[in-house]
Amino acid sequence: MVRTSRDEHSLLPALRSAIRQIDPDIVPVGGATMIERINDSQSAYMHRSLAWLVGGFAGLALLLGVVGLYGVIAYSVSQRSREIGIRMALGAQTRAVYRLILKEAGWLVIVGIAIGLAASIAAATLMRDLLFGVRSWDVATLASVAAILGTAALLASFIPARRAASVNPVDALRAE
Repeated sequence: MVRTSRDEHSLLPALRSAIRQIDPDIVPVGGATMIERINDSQSAYMHRSLAWLVGGFAGLALLLGVVGLYGVIAYSVSQRSREIGIRMALGAQTRAVYRLILKEAGWLVIVGIAIGLAASIAAATLMRDLLFGVRSWDVATLASVAAILGTAALLASFIPARRAASVNPVDALRAE
């Protein structure tokens, strides 16, 4: 092992030649920097694998949440199709119907994000002693996660809102 302040990769050929000059019977094989050895270690592989696994589960949870919210809003729109038809027959604009449905979804999203933020702060506070050298939570991470969740949820609510805005008032009033 050699400690240096120079570029490690430029030093490896010089080290090989110095070792051959000292003892020509020693054949240096597989010279690597400490960073490369650490990154190629089994421990680093396990950490990367676990990070990918947790990230995959997080993506799956986001997808399930979006599909669930879509289902709730779509069901609400289907149950309220007569009301929406009456509103449109009385002159409600398409924009007002979009706003009605997205406002309902927005309240669900805001309440869900508020409960989630409170629960994550509480969990981070409880886990503070388990984390060494890492802050238990920070505002930037919580805000970015809340923004991603809010955006995904409102995009999921847009499809039922579009369907509600395209309800034909005559068909909605005729049904039931």
